[in-house]
Amino acid sequence: METTEDAFFERRIRVRQHREGYRFSIDAVILAHYAAGFGTFPGNGISMPPRHILDLGTGCGIIPLIIAFRRPADRITGVEIQDELARLAEENVQRNGMADRITILHKDLKHIRRENLSAPVDLVVSNPPYRRPGSGRLNVQSQRAVARHEICVALPDVIRAAARTLDISGRFAAVFPAERLVGLFLEMQTAGIEPKFLRLVHSRRDTGAKLALVEGMKGARPGLSVSPALVIYRENGSYTEAATEMFRG
Repeated sequence: METTEDAFFERRIRVRQHREGYRFSIDAVILAHYAAGFGTFPGNGISMPPRHILDLGTGCGIIPLIIAFRRPADRITGVEIQDELARLAEENVQRNGMADRITILHKDLKHIRRENLSAPVDLVVSNPPYRRPGSGRLNVQSQRAVARHEICVALPDVIRAAARTLDISGRFAAVFPAERLVGLFLEMQTAGIEPKFLRLVHSRRDTGAKLALVEGMKGARPGLSVSPALVIYRENGSYTEAATEMFRG
């Protein structure tokens, strides 16, 4: 499948994507920026020790690449069910010289267990399929359809995989449609992951929230912290300062 190449952080990261297949969007960048510790929580100025991060549904590997760039001491494992995407993610890791920090597993996340991983997991991140089966028009490109619709993996599968691999007090972070927040919170609580942080994401200041950035902690007590909204675009269509910061090297 033909690929294109995009560059980030003054061209210090180069990412190949399939031209006609699934292509990541800004939601993956938001999640990676947050997971690297630059978000409101836990990015509170306290230095975090090196971590092992698990990315469920890594696609072309964009989230591990950004985290590894921001925090070279972290180790990241990306899990991807689609063969072509898993191979592309591995290629991106190699091309960026990050094979010592990032491992790509071509595996169904429903079968991920702790024994499949090289070390205990401190943080699980995921940009899971957004749409339920039968909702919206199914993309004719199968790679995009699997990434965006709950075809191979549904939301409960993602949450259960996170719960299986995390120790008590381990964290789970995801970007998900705001309209499905109730279902996300319910699945997290059912799996023993208590929602602890919420930040709504708006395209523009005068529009409703389409996405939500959520973090939970396994085995935590109830209590949700709500951050000020993240706005992506100014009225003239340019990125806001908060969005621009996510792309700075």
